[in-house]
Amino acid sequence: MSGPDPGSVFPMKNIRSLCFLKNVVVNPHIEIGDYTYYDDQHHPLDFEKNVLYHFDFIGDKLKIGKFCAIATQTKFIMNGANHNTNAFTTFPFGAFGGEWAVGLPNLSGGFKGDTVVGNDVWIGYNATIMPGVHIGDGAIIASNAVVTKDVLPYSIVGGNPAQLIRYRFDEETIELLKTLEWWNWDIQKITECIPVLTSNDTAALKKLRKSS
Repeated sequence: MSGPDPGSVFPMKNIRSLCFLKNVVVNPHIEIGDYTYYDDQHHPLDFEKNVLYHFDFIGDKLKIGKFCAIATQTKFIMNGANHNTNAFTTFPFGAFGGEWAVGLPNLSGGFKGDTVVGNDVWIGYNATIMPGVHIGDGAIIASNAVVTKDVLPYSIVGGNPAQLIRYRFDEETIELLKTLEWWNWDIQKITECIPVLTSNDTAALKKLRKSS
């Protein structure tokens, strides 16, 4: 075993603003991978409050992979937020019950599926992820971005709505990283390879592929 204990809540000594989410989240409809953390100076344990309109009866899930870094006030808007835009009014009459329950059949604005964040994703301060979005491995979401559509692996997106800024690496390097899937290695091997993983030495990265 190397590195911080993946079962700890606060993995950094004397720091209480950063927590490993897998050990904090209790909602069974939220799945978090090992070593993914949430950083919030004031409320690091309240991550679930940032998962909005997440109603059990809808059944959608938020899935976040391993080794992700999630900044303060990142928000995930789930399918419960979708009002019916095809109707003459977007007001959710049926949700209030009583005689208004007659509006229940036309309540939903559509189910866009689970929201999925890959591995090794960095989400910046106050970003908002909309329902059903899939964010690829290694992607970066800029601060204050509003992500309304899928994000490709190892791309950087920003703005409202979020648009592609650039890719982090050339196509060959991206394909190599996608093949390696280093986050699925055992933690001892990851630890041994940290000098390469934290560099931009493509030749050394290729050697890892040969040895894996």
